[in-house]
Amino acid sequence: MAKLIYSTLASLDGYVVDAEGSFAWATPDEQVHSYVNDLERGIGTHLYGRRMYEVMAYWETADPGPGSEVPVAMREYAGIWRQAEKVVYSRTLGSVMTSRTRLEPVFEPNAIRALKGSATADLSIGGPTLAAEALRAGLVDECHLFVVPVLVGGGTKAFPDGHRVALELLGERSFQNGTTHLHYAIHPIAGA
Repeated sequence: MAKLIYSTLASLDGYVVDAEGSFAWATPDEQVHSYVNDLERGIGTHLYGRRMYEVMAYWETADPGPGSEVPVAMREYAGIWRQAEKVVYSRTLGSVMTSRTRLEPVFEPNAIRALKGSATADLSIGGPTLAAEALRAGLVDECHLFVVPVLVGGGTKAFPDGHRVALELLGERSFQNGTTHLHYAIHPIAGA
């Protein structure tokens, strides 16, 4: 069975975007991006909410080619992202603008369970709102949390309030820019 993995970059105080809606402070450097690329190569399908999809759709055409000033890791990520299937959950998005992408109006936990059971590669869930639904449904198996060394003081939280899970540390890594990667297995707590 495939795993469902929540991957996110967050400030030290737990936000994925700040109060102004910016996440520029979380832009990974070449070293972090290369590491993310290695993690993403094993993903067969990305699950997104509308907002996260609209951000990630950038990678559909982001390929300036050799000799450009865009770092190699970013050019590589564009290819990795385009190869994966994408499912976008939105009631307001009329159509999708990227290949290998389908639109679903509602996030259905049973459909995700079936997808995990039939998938030949792991699935990734992106965006805190959709990830919160998956966490509450007990669908998320692992989390890759990249903690960025900044306090932003408010914004959108990486994890939902009012939901408790047990975490088992599977690995950790620190990067030269101060970012720390924490890899956890997620174990639902009965009654939580």
